[in-house]
Amino acid sequence: MSELQTPHAGDDHAKDDDVVALLMRQHGDIRNLFDEVEATKGEERRDAFHRLVRLLAVHETAEEEVVHPFARRALPGGQQVVEDRLTEERAAKETLVALDELDTDDPKFMPQLLKLRRDVQKHARAEERYEFTHIRRSTDTTNLAAMAKAVKAAEAMAPTRPHPGVESGAKNIALGPVAALMDRTKDTVRKVMGSD
Repeated sequence: MSELQTPHAGDDHAKDDDVVALLMRQHGDIRNLFDEVEATKGEERRDAFHRLVRLLAVHETAEEEVVHPFARRALPGGQQVVEDRLTEERAAKETLVALDELDTDDPKFMPQLLKLRRDVQKHARAEERYEFTHIRRSTDTTNLAAMAKAVKAAEAMAPTRPHPGVESGAKNIALGPVAALMDRTKDTVRKVMGSD
């Protein structure tokens, strides 16, 4: 891997003791991977796109299992904030699935990638504004660290492909082997969070 490439999810082995800082770093890594996909061709583009898909899947799974439940409970209007983020996530996953079915050299790939980038960046800005800043204000460093630990655990368990419409444990059950992976992710997060 060249020095310019963004690492695979979880490759950095950073301490990450604040969930908001960890998720913000992932947002930066996602932006960097979009840049890398756009700037490369052929096998390099395929590799960068695969890493982008993986990181997006890791990031969204962690948010669905760790951040959204906390936001629902602790933030004013948290239920609506989370529903709005889930709607954005579903739209981005649908575009990502369509992209994943194309070869990265296909002429349709770049316009779809640019649409995905716009959707993901809009979603990230909304998360940062409506969830992340309020999470940091709503809890203490111990809970921020516990959530960061759970997100790091989710990184190790997250699926490598996105599944639109699978933003809840109940919907995951219908997916077969992916559901088992998602269940393991949820179990791991709960164990790390001490709520098993």
